[in-house]
Amino acid sequence: MASTTLLNISPLSSASPTKHLNLLSSSLITYPHHVHKRGFTILALASSSTPLINVDYLEREFCGHGVTFTGIGDNCVAKMQMSNGSTASVMFPNGLITSYKAHMWHGGNLEVLHTTVNKGEDDSAHIQGGVSLGLKCGSPDDVPWSPSTWALHDVRGSPDESIEVELISGDSESTVEVKYTVTLQPDQLSSQILISNLKASPICLMGSFMSHLTVSTPDATYAVGLEGSNYFNKLPLESEFSIIPPSFAQTESWGQRALQGLLSKWDRKDHKNTTESKGEVGEQEEMEEEERDNYKQLTEKTSRIYTSTPRIFTIIDRGKRNSLVVGREGFDEQYIFSPGSNHEWYGKYAYVCTGPSAMLKPITLNPRGVWRGGQYLHNPNL
Repeated sequence: MASTTLLNISPLSSASPTKHLNLLSSSLITYPHHVHKRGFTILALASSSTPLINVDYLEREFCGHGVTFTGIGDNCVAKMQMSNGSTASVMFPNGLITSYKAHMWHGGNLEVLHTTVNKGEDDSAHIQGGVSLGLKCGSPDDVPWSPSTWALHDVRGSPDESIEVELISGDSESTVEVKYTVTLQPDQLSSQILISNLKASPICLMGSFMSHLTVSTPDATYAVGLEGSNYFNKLPLESEFSIIPPSFAQTESWGQRALQGLLSKWDRKDHKNTTESKGEVGEQEEMEEEERDNYKQLTEKTSRIYTSTPRIFTIIDRGKRNSLVVGREGFDEQYIFSPGSNHEWYGKYAYVCTGPSAMLKPITLNPRGVWRGGQYLHNPNL
């Protein structure tokens, strides 16, 4: 790699709560801008930053869909379970998917995601890894905003076919709305976002999903199906939930500079070529290259953004003798990161990270427009 600088796409905090969250005197709040067949209700906020978790209410309101709720400190974990035994867990308000246990051909379940638990600044548990969304929304007139606080919007489905947990987030001015739907099926976990621009001017979307996939060791892990794909060697993406070995030094973020540069060009009424020229959006540390290996071993430290790659490829772990099909929708790019194999087998850095992204070529969302994108992790081992 040309550099070990980290790209910081950490969520930006808001000084005030979103206007979607209208605090009532009761223990529940409503979204007046949305009509729901249940007369949709969600948890109240104890303050502008800390939600009040009411697990008993959630159990009553969303029973019968194969979802259970557990309160952990200021967070709540929604656990989905299919009839065949596959499970997935998503936390809110932080929106982190912490577990996906896929049912296997031998009758047991295998954890697909890699997570670590560290002690936070206030001695609380801080979970990293799993599946997270790092997204920034910006326009020349506003400070870039990231969906960092999620409220439960709905739960749908049944354990026999599929279960959906839908979260929602909005900016403080009620001009951008993001719905995040996590869907569990007997052989698949998918994550989809629906972004609505309620402004009278366009906004720029930049970011990536990051799925930390547990492996025996990157040395025994292969990405299959990428031959002929173009890619750039870029800097590792960093967010609040990313796991990065200490050997990668944290300095200034090229991603943040790229977004600010793009918005600056918009402000000068000269953004015609900003989404056409990758050199305008990010640094040119590396020239575009072509993947020549259809069975790419992830032994070495790797941080790449593929710009023209199949929407479906496979991760094979020969150590665990299993595979996972990775797919994307809406996004044009695919991020792949390997911490390298100079670490303990089955240890903290025994993972590879991948996800659909819009980092080199941010997405422009027109006024009153809607954009949809997502990823899925398919288990072919049934």
